[in-house]
Amino acid sequence: MSVKSIMIVGVGGQGTLLASRILGEALVCEGFDVKVSEVHGMSQRGGSVVTYVKYGDKVASPIIEKGEADLLLSFEQLEAARWLPFLKTDGKVIVNTQTIDPMPVITGVASYPEEIIENLCSAGADVTAFDALSVAVEAGSPKAVNVVLIGTLAKRTDIPKETWIEAIKNTVPAKFLELNLKAFELGYNK
Repeated sequence: MSVKSIMIVGVGGQGTLLASRILGEALVCEGFDVKVSEVHGMSQRGGSVVTYVKYGDKVASPIIEKGEADLLLSFEQLEAARWLPFLKTDGKVIVNTQTIDPMPVITGVASYPEEIIENLCSAGADVTAFDALSVAVEAGSPKAVNVVLIGTLAKRTDIPKETWIEAIKNTVPAKFLELNLKAFELGYNK
């Protein structure tokens, strides 16, 4: 198969790295060559975080260039807008409608942009947007946003649901497994 590219983007502390580990585990379980590269930036201070995931028969590098991503999994609206140039023309975007004010907005230097979801759609992206935070709370914890979004991503792949569940079992600590399996299921049904 040709190489596919997924970008996972969000803000530090949202669980993007666990999401990338679950995604990578599921892809490896399906026999793909997988390369993952995590860029942290100011992640511990609420800064932008991006993870590149490439998979296929043979992958040389994890780096995704502008216009190359097949899918953009965004944990926050503004991050979806920030990384949209990396999406292919016919690419898909899954975006949590949650907003997290970046520092310029917090300090009053800038305003949070309006109509981000509408702008993503008008740019030609195939957009799935929903409040993953509310779904995570329904699952039992607001920290489960990452696995809710992985569930939504999983539904849009050819990878069997059982493989995703196994990847979660292999990645998530046992004490959080039940919560994360419920979050996955709720996201899968979005």
